[in-house]
This record gives sequence, structure tokens and C-alpha cells, in this order.
Amino acid sequence: MARNNFKYFDVIVALFVAVLIISNVASAKIAQVGGFNFDGGTVLFPIAYIFDDILTEVYGYAKARRAIWIGFSALLLTALTFAVVQYLPAAPDWTGQAAYEQIIGFVPRIIFASVCAYWAGEFLNSYVLAKMKIWTKGRFLWTRTIGSTIAGEGLDSLTFSLIAFYGLLPAGALANLIVTIYVFKVLFEAVATPLTYAVVGFLKKAEAEDYYDRDTNFNPFLLD
Repeated sequence: MARNNFKYFDVIVALFVAVLIISNVASAKIAQVGGFNFDGGTVLFPIAYIFDDILTEVYGYAKARRAIWIGFSALLLTALTFAVVQYLPAAPDWTGQAAYEQIIGFVPRIIFASVCAYWAGEFLNSYVLAKMKIWTKGRFLWTRTIGSTIAGEGLDSLTFSLIAFYGLLPAGALANLIVTIYVFKVLFEAVATPLTYAVVGFLKKAEAEDYYDRDTNFNPFLLD
């Protein structure tokens, strides 16, 4: 059974949640580089999947599931706060309401899209990695970090883009967005593999933990 007195688990979860919130706010902007469109959150969000890989690989699916639900709750709180603040009456001498609504006012739809995509993608990512760890007997970490990302990020990118931008972007631009962010996220995971190896190796040694989900209940709605 996995231990509960880990030294670094809470630090990783805190950074994981910070990445989620920051990337979702940044997603309100659509950028273009070299003819490719992508939302601003794409710059940071792939790191969330690296955290998910690390959590699952070291601590197991149940611990990763707990972190995913913490992130889910943080995103909902973020969306609710932005919505409440937007509809509070503006002070007479404050001239930023229109700008707030144009930028931050768009965030609730972005965060709703991200919550749905994040929930589905992160759980699929964690599930695939946990199963692949057993199939590979703990060898070839790169196969499961990249393999789980291909599955999780595929579902994430499709779900997020359709909910966030359907009806706002032309069909061609939307397809360009989906393909671009998906390819970027998978390539990001591949390039970051050496870093993932280093962090996983450090944590397994520091925490004296290398969990295998042989008897795990993979129900995503459990909290323990």
C-alpha cells in the first residue's frame, strides 16, 4: 500500500494547480506563429500532463486522481470568481469594465471547456500510463509518458477546442487550432522526456516509492 507521508507530493500538486489556472487564463488569447494558430494556454498547459505522468508513475493512479480532482475544483473556483467579479457593479471612476469583459469575461467559457477537456484528458492519460507501466514491467518510461500523452492530449485538444471556440472561429481555423495544439503538446512531451526521467528518478529515490497499479480501482469518481 502506498505511503501517505510523502515529502514532495503536496509541492507537485500545488505547481500542477498553478499551471492549470495560469494556462486557462492565458487561453483567452489566440496567437499565430508561422501560420499556425494556437491558444495562449498551449505555451504552459502541456506541463500539466508532465505533472500527471510524474504523479501516476511515482505515486500511483489513486494519488494522481486526487490531484486531478483538486485541480478540477480550483478551475471551477476560478471560473466562479471571474463570473461574480464581472457582474459586480463597476465603480463610477473605474474605466476598465469593457476591457475586463473582453478579456477576463471570455475566461468562463474557456475554463468550462478546459474543465471538461482536462477532466477527460487527464484521467485517460493517467489510466493509460498506469496500465502501460504494468505491461512494460516498469521499463521504457518514455513509451508510457509519450503513449499516454498521445491518448490524453488527443481527447483534451479535441474537447477543449470544440467547446471553447466552436461558433467563434471558422471551420478551417478551428481545425488548424486542434491539429496545431495537439501536435505541439505531444512534441512538447517528447522533448521534455529527459526532464521527466530526471524528476521521476529523483522522486522515486527521495520518496522511496515506485507504485504499480495492479489492484487499483480506476473509477475516476473516487477521491481516495
